[in-house]
Amino acid sequence: MSFVIRLKWFFKERWGSYAVAIGIMTAVSLLSMIPPRLIGNTIDAMNKHDLTSSELSRSVLLLVCLALLLYAMVYIWITTLFGNSILIEKMLRSRLLKHLTRMTPAFYQRNTTGQLMALATNDVLAIGQTAGYGVMTLVNTLVGASVVVAMMLSFISAKLMIAALIPLPLLVFVISKLGNKVRVRFIAAQESFGKMNDHVLESISGIRVIRSYVQENDDLRAFDRMTSEVMDKNRQVSSVNALFQPLISLIVGASYSIGIGYGSYLVFQEDISLGQLISFNIYLGMLIWPMISFGEFINVLQRGSASAERLQKALSQPADVEDAPDPVELSSPTSIDMRALSFTYPTSTHPSLSDVSVSVGRGETLGIVGKTGSGKSTLLKQLLRQYPIDPGKLVVSGVPVERISLDRMKKWIAYVPQEHLLLSKTIRENIALGKPDATPEEIGNAVEMASFAQDIAQMPEGLNTIVGENGVMLSGGQKQRLAIARALLVDSEILLLDDSLSAVDARTESRIIANIRRERAGRTTLITTHRLSAVSHANWIVVLDEGRIREEGTHDQLMLHGGWYKEQWERQQMEASLEE
Repeated sequence: MSFVIRLKWFFKERWGSYAVAIGIMTAVSLLSMIPPRLIGNTIDAMNKHDLTSSELSRSVLLLVCLALLLYAMVYIWITTLFGNSILIEKMLRSRLLKHLTRMTPAFYQRNTTGQLMALATNDVLAIGQTAGYGVMTLVNTLVGASVVVAMMLSFISAKLMIAALIPLPLLVFVISKLGNKVRVRFIAAQESFGKMNDHVLESISGIRVIRSYVQENDDLRAFDRMTSEVMDKNRQVSSVNALFQPLISLIVGASYSIGIGYGSYLVFQEDISLGQLISFNIYLGMLIWPMISFGEFINVLQRGSASAERLQKALSQPADVEDAPDPVELSSPTSIDMRALSFTYPTSTHPSLSDVSVSVGRGETLGIVGKTGSGKSTLLKQLLRQYPIDPGKLVVSGVPVERISLDRMKKWIAYVPQEHLLLSKTIRENIALGKPDATPEEIGNAVEMASFAQDIAQMPEGLNTIVGENGVMLSGGQKQRLAIARALLVDSEILLLDDSLSAVDARTESRIIANIRRERAGRTTLITTHRLSAVSHANWIVVLDEGRIREEGTHDQLMLHGGWYKEQWERQQMEASLEE
């Protein structure tokens, strides 16, 4: 029942096709009752020597026509029913992916990639099987068994039917016990499968590190332990599944024994005819599949319920940052103000930002510098709305950021993170990720601004060069410049560069900064960096230390101040002169 409740939206939407499939299945069950009775009547007519050739021909012709009709009807309900099974898999995967795209980093800290992959593959498949194969087995059990029992009562013997069905209560007890065990073991197997996915992802993404430390054998042994655990958990599921059919066959065999033994006795007592006994045994044989179907239904239902529970648990997790019920509409961000902004990550007890206050006007550049771990990236991420912040602490154009729609903020911002995500596509497709309809001229301009044109010219296929998995074919500096070109292409109101020039040389950095200043005149830019030359032109520079602003001002003001900024600047200038 819980499975139906969790997926009632789908069954409500597709009730028409389910009604057609179930209706045809019911009709098939009813029509399937005709041949046994026809065969029984024919045998009785033969015993009485009343069977004529014309009657036999009509009986055979009717059986052939029934076979053809049943073939067509079975084809229709199978395609209809299992079409719903495939459809729900598609819809659930789309719903899951849509949910994942709305989730913030905190969600991915609670749910590993391997577990999410298991949801999108094994769990969705189990739900689809329940919505298709599970419904089929349920209808076969209820309708098939009911029709067969009705035929036994109406045309054979109530005494014989009751005697033959005595073992059935044992069937219900056995299936109930086994079904609970299947559910528990299936959940454990799915969790184990998710852990194995995590290990595979880590091994593939970190294969160069593993090789550099000569840890291939250790990684293989760890993977072997993971796969052995997955195999053992699935073997435990299979061991319970394997008990269903033998136990059902044993109970059905007992029914057969009673039916044949007691039925033969009734024939000798002339309570029923030989033809009726043969018809009864055919009906009893037809009752085997509904019994097996019931076991299969419990098995599939337990798997589907467990998977639906896991999927619902993931889908029910709300995003940490939601749109305001009445968002304020703004045409453009004219200013950015942080007012005593403090922030602590959900998994930390130590604040990453403390009482940070800074203002940036439209068209200005803000430089953010400081030691590693001082909170530079965290400060930029507040504009990305990845985590909830205190109301009124971050204001854009005079409006608290929590009252501005998330989509509006995303359209204003182009973000170049420290770790670049590149798709296994061409350079052109990677650059045009944020603007798929970009013209060749626009892409070329973005490439020039990112000082990436010479590198592309040296590649065998230019912009059509495949970068490989996560840009494996590119150097660190090339990855950074590709990511910068991607951000510059969208020509956003706010550009966030999170230490995005660390892998390029000083001259290339100088060209990129000059291009950004020229092409983005009138647009807002926030830059975090360890190389102070990247922010020396900024309208305002803040120096962070342990999440607090220790120094702030223009480049000249900070040099006069004589603090950390001046010391770092002079050290970097000396290193640069020595390198030259």
